[in-house]
Amino acid sequence: MAALRRLLLALVVAALLAAAAAPAASAAHTSAESVILYEPRTGTVLYELDADSRRLIASTTKIMTALVVLERCALSERVVATEEEAAVEGSSMYLMAGAVYTVEELLYGLMLLSGNDAAAALADHCAGDMASFAALMNEKAEELGLQNTHFMNSHGLDAEDHYSSARDLALLTAAAMENRAFSRIFGTRTYTLCGTEIENHNKLLASYEGCLGGKTGYTKAAGRVLVSCAERDGLRLICVTISDPDDWVDHAALYDAAFATYRYLPLPDSSWAQLPLISGTKDRVQLVCDEPGFIVPKSVDAHLIVRLPRFVFAPTIHGLPLGTAELYVDGRLLETVDISAAESVPLDSGVPLSAWERFKRAWFPALYGDGQAIRTMLTF
Repeated sequence: MAALRRLLLALVVAALLAAAAAPAASAAHTSAESVILYEPRTGTVLYELDADSRRLIASTTKIMTALVVLERCALSERVVATEEEAAVEGSSMYLMAGAVYTVEELLYGLMLLSGNDAAAALADHCAGDMASFAALMNEKAEELGLQNTHFMNSHGLDAEDHYSSARDLALLTAAAMENRAFSRIFGTRTYTLCGTEIENHNKLLASYEGCLGGKTGYTKAAGRVLVSCAERDGLRLICVTISDPDDWVDHAALYDAAFATYRYLPLPDSSWAQLPLISGTKDRVQLVCDEPGFIVPKSVDAHLIVRLPRFVFAPTIHGLPLGTAELYVDGRLLETVDISAAESVPLDSGVPLSAWERFKRAWFPALYGDGQAIRTMLTF
């Protein structure tokens, strides 16, 4: 995918710079010190500016806080707020010391109101104390491959050795969006908390069509930090800006330019996701593609061809390439990715095999493994 992504990056930069209808979308006119526009399904970066610099990230820290809590705690768990937690400085959901809250209520207070008190209460409940919870956050960051991220607390108040980068925040958000509870909370505009309706600080949820969620952040040292996610016509994007006084405008403009310029070309799962299997313990083998789809400019003629054998013989081995998906742009083959067996299926020991059948199985890799056998062709 490297060649394709280099092509896409060059094209999107040109498109953004040329977007007369939305001049603020061009890289040269964003106000942020660090920016990234990221497509999570394929890992394509559509635009970036100083995306790997380590910077203060303020309350966008709470994306990691929420993810760690959701992976370790049940939403129904009860938490008794302490005086110390209720007294944490900065933005607040106004916890009452001694009051009982569920983890779910605290997560809504964390993500919608950006409550530092909620962040402290969740950290203490989940790990016993702030330092132990920060260790869990850093463990998760390492698991996700975040190379320019380190946490010292759960709320994002400025601290030495507490930082991340635009790229890492995009990768973190992509991972968090895979968690259903996170994506639901992340995209909630209003929520009734302890009898009071609260509203999400993320203005894009109300003002931008297709916005799936977001998290704001601000300290004097960090400036305005914004992480958001939006989707139109199957194209999902994550935008991160750090130290950006015009973040609402910049996110909307970057999304507008990208959605006007690109489309997501997926592989339809139902058309190719399995193949008939001869003489196996199952009658079909499940398939998986190295790429779920492709990002292509709307201005080009792009289509996919899926090439697969009509059937395969058992046994199959997990990861064995059985076919290909080919991306053609303006009639030219631009990228080929493997379609492989998603599972190992053994030969059914109860199936009697003739000499000819044994011969076919022995020669299966030569017949099909190099992808040159008779295939079905599906064009999307």
